[in-house]
Amino acid sequence: MPPKAKITKEDILEASLNLIRGGGISALNARAIANELHCSTQPIFRIYATMEEAKADVINAARDYFYRFHHEHIKRRDVPPYKASGLAYIQFAKNERELFKLLFMRDRTGEQSRVNGFDFDAAIRMIMASTGFGYDIAGKIHLDIYIVTHGIATMIATSYLDMSDEWINEVLTDTYQGLIKLYDGGARK
Repeated sequence: MPPKAKITKEDILEASLNLIRGGGISALNARAIANELHCSTQPIFRIYATMEEAKADVINAARDYFYRFHHEHIKRRDVPPYKASGLAYIQFAKNERELFKLLFMRDRTGEQSRVNGFDFDAAIRMIMASTGFGYDIAGKIHLDIYIVTHGIATMIATSYLDMSDEWINEVLTDTYQGLIKLYDGGARK
């Protein structure tokens, strides 16, 4: 009899992401993962002591996938890098609704805020480079644009609103230009 195929951590994570894609985070449990992998639950609990530990790893795997997706999509040449970043975030919500919900629409109590994290800092520096504004004003502009971008992505991920790419492009442009004009005109310095 041939030896049984060994289930790896990567197998479990990929199966878990597929389950979430199909039914959201509530679809994720040891039995469902085992069914997806055509095995018993034993290989899962050989690697993970608890399902909470497995879910934490799945969230990290989803985050890594988002970062790869985002990085690939911001290479666009037809729009500035800052705008490409927002468009990539929204595209992820369109393409990966359940993973988007897992990453950006779950209770984040106890987690460190990303508002002052690396991604925000890089975005703020892009705004500073293109506008000449200082860090504080660029930070306010970015936070406002992030709120609009997240709102659009959330409405798309929850099927509340179906927006064409052209409309999304216009909304992001109008928001950015409006904020630049607001701060450039001295209204909110």
